[in-house]
Amino acid sequence: MRILTAILATLTSLTMSLGIAQAVSAPAQPSHAVIALQPLWQADRLDPIQPIRYRHGDVSWLPNLAKQAGWPDQAIPQLTQIVLRESGGCPNRRGGDKVDKDCNITGVSEWNHRSDTGLLQINGVNYDLSRNKWAAICREMNICTQPPLLDPLTNLKAGLVLYNLAGFEPWNLCNWRDC
Repeated sequence: MRILTAILATLTSLTMSLGIAQAVSAPAQPSHAVIALQPLWQADRLDPIQPIRYRHGDVSWLPNLAKQAGWPDQAIPQLTQIVLRESGGCPNRRGGDKVDKDCNITGVSEWNHRSDTGLLQINGVNYDLSRNKWAAICREMNICTQPPLLDPLTNLKAGLVLYNLAGFEPWNLCNWRDC
C-alpha cells in the first residue's frame, strides 16, 4: 500500500505540474477509493486547450473573452478601444513595459506606473489595500496583488468590477490630464 501511495503522489505532482487534470484510480478495494485531482486551470481561467495567440494591436479574440468575463455586449466596442489604448492587447503587460509584435516584454520605458496591470492596465489603487483601504478589486474578488491580474480573463473580470461601480470613468483620460 505504501508503494501505491507513493506512485499516486508522484502522479499527482507530475500531472499538476504539467497542467493535466485527470482522475487516478487505485486498484479495486472495497471502498473503491478514487483520488480526484483538481485541475490546474480553474474554471475562471483561460482554457489551455484553445490558447489565444496575443499580438500587439490584434484584439479579435476580445469580444468572446469579454463575454466570458461577463461584460455586456453594448460595452464591448468601447472596451475594445480601451484595451487597445491601454495595453495594445498584451495581457502580460505592466505599466511602462515595451513589447514586441508577439506581446513579449522587451524592456521598460517608464518606471512611474508599474502597478498598472494587464489588458486594462488596472492601477494598484484598485487592488492594493496598502494604497487604498477601499480597493474594490481586493474587496470584491479577493485579488490584492498584481500577478493574478496578468491573466487576461481575470483582468477583464476585475475591470468589470470597476465598470459596474463607475462605468468607463476609471479609463477616462481626462481624469489624468487636462482635456
